[in-house]
Amino acid sequence: MLLKKTFKFDAAHNLTKYNGKCENLHGHTYKLVVTVEGKPDNQDMVIDFVLLKKIVQNEVIDILDHAYINDIIENPTAENIAKWIWGKLSKKIEEQGCRLYEIEVWETEDSSVIYRGEDE
Repeated sequence: MLLKKTFKFDAAHNLTKYNGKCENLHGHTYKLVVTVEGKPDNQDMVIDFVLLKKIVQNEVIDILDHAYINDIIENPTAENIAKWIWGKLSKKIEEQGCRLYEIEVWETEDSSVIYRGEDE
């Protein structure tokens, strides 16, 4: 079973390896969709939405929200942000008896990247 929870955060960045407008400092309201895979437990839940929210809030949102992401992630493309988030969440979610399935980072309302831990 797949379970999803959506989050938002505001942050600024600039792309250091890019030649164009996005090499300049700018910001986004990011949308983050975290997908967890697992079997329902004895409470018939893959993971409690409240617990998932707490993990993502502590490990990701509290760090990235209203931050200059370049201070946290080198060349913070949507791809690199998704990989960084995966690294922050994967073990924490496994500790809850399920598995991180997918991270989707929306940089704008029509542009996103999906990461499923391919490089791990």
